[in-house]
Amino acid sequence: MAEKSNPVEGTFVLSILFGNPMKRIRANRGLLKTMEEEFSRPPINHDDLPSDAKGDRRPTSERGSWRSSRDQSNRSGGDDDKSQHQQVLKRDIPWETYMTTKLISATGLQHLRRYDKKPESARAQLLDEDGPAYVHLFVSILRDMFKEETVEYVLALIYEMLSENPTRARLFHDKSLVHEDTYEPFLRLLWKGNWFIQEKSCKILAWIISARPKAGTDAIANGEASGSKKQITTIDDVLKGLVEWLCAQLKQPSHPTRGVPIAISCLSSLLKEPVVRSSFVQADGVKLLVPLISPASTQQSIQLLYETCLCVWLLSYYEPAIEYLATSRTMQRLTEVVKSSTKEKVVRVVILTFRNLLPKGTFGAQMVDLGLPHIIHSLKTQAWSDEDLLDALNQLEEGLKDKIRKLSSCDKYKQEVLLGHLDWNPMHKEANFWRENVTSFEENDFQILRVLLTILDTSNDPRSLAVACFDLSQFIQYHAAGRVIVTDLKAKERVMKLMNHENAEVTKNALLCIQRLLLGAKYASFLQA
Repeated sequence: MAEKSNPVEGTFVLSILFGNPMKRIRANRGLLKTMEEEFSRPPINHDDLPSDAKGDRRPTSERGSWRSSRDQSNRSGGDDDKSQHQQVLKRDIPWETYMTTKLISATGLQHLRRYDKKPESARAQLLDEDGPAYVHLFVSILRDMFKEETVEYVLALIYEMLSENPTRARLFHDKSLVHEDTYEPFLRLLWKGNWFIQEKSCKILAWIISARPKAGTDAIANGEASGSKKQITTIDDVLKGLVEWLCAQLKQPSHPTRGVPIAISCLSSLLKEPVVRSSFVQADGVKLLVPLISPASTQQSIQLLYETCLCVWLLSYYEPAIEYLATSRTMQRLTEVVKSSTKEKVVRVVILTFRNLLPKGTFGAQMVDLGLPHIIHSLKTQAWSDEDLLDALNQLEEGLKDKIRKLSSCDKYKQEVLLGHLDWNPMHKEANFWRENVTSFEENDFQILRVLLTILDTSNDPRSLAVACFDLSQFIQYHAAGRVIVTDLKAKERVMKLMNHENAEVTKNALLCIQRLLLGAKYASFLQA
């Protein structure tokens, strides 16, 4: 409902001035019913990335604002959201009453009279002439006023100002505002119950953060000034607080359809920031991305998939994140995506991620086991228009060939076990493999044996269970102390449970393992599978 100037308004404002301030709330989050038509966010400027993250030489059309990608992906339901934005801007805010009660100054009122309800061209001229003054005014209103309708209105004004020209976000870092805490109101409003307020605050913060002056320039970004007489929210505080909110959205979205897409879009812009990457990993955020990596069909889900994969690509430059990616099902999910996706930008960002991860840790072995060499060969036969993608495919293909040449059979076996999905590859039954490599099972306190036992406890895949039982029996047969070691690891009880398994293959190999465990390899050799 639009606000009307009336005597009651002054009473309400006075209650704000002299009453208890409204506490931040995290509950009663509003639920809207539609997707946003476009998420006009600041561009991901790849010159801002660390030097090792500049490999994504994407076409200019994909380096622009979020608007271009969102126009196609978020048309469904967007009209309703745009309508809500327009309805908010139709409100009549009693600025004169706020001036009377000294919530805004006479100068502020003059600025608002010139700006509010005016055509875009008139507003643009005012912002060109005195932009920092309007930023100061809007931020002051958000800091000092708590009435929801007014807060929504000012956020809509700022959002409109920035969506019309994202470079205006630089106004928030003007030298005249160096001691103004421009971040704090938006960071606080992220936790308001109203989804409109949360969403607009998130987008505006992303714009302001991305517009920070580059290191080495004379300008001082807001939140980085020193010598201020009052406490100012630092940029690190802002980034950590924003990451906290984004992770909360991924865990329990405030909005059922837009909470997760908004969080992922914001992350895909901000993960180039070292503080964001660190905070995101510390908050265990990487595991929240993995379930979102799955083949997509609709425009909305394709855009969400693309931005999720973009987040993974950015994290592939950060070692602590790489450690988690190596032990999760990220590689399997990315492989399924690249096998089934026909969207060029999705394929590109996944291939670039693979190229980053190939030389690190066990990723090369994982890629070989997942059949990526064959997938790359198939992708190269398709008519891609992006030369950068073709170059990346060629580089990845050569890298995988080199990895295959260097990868020993023992490395392949360990990688298969660590992934937890076993199959009847030749090495499981090759006597030479077990004779040559059985002692390597002693490494890391019999790590591979322990993982095999974990598979017996947790896997629901009959093939993996059967192969795990067989491999334990092979270890017993070929290791001099195999029976003693396997017994000490309490494998007998686990294997015996599988002797009554409904799958005949599992039962057969569980029996073989028990026979070798009880009789020894010499007397049970006739049971060789």
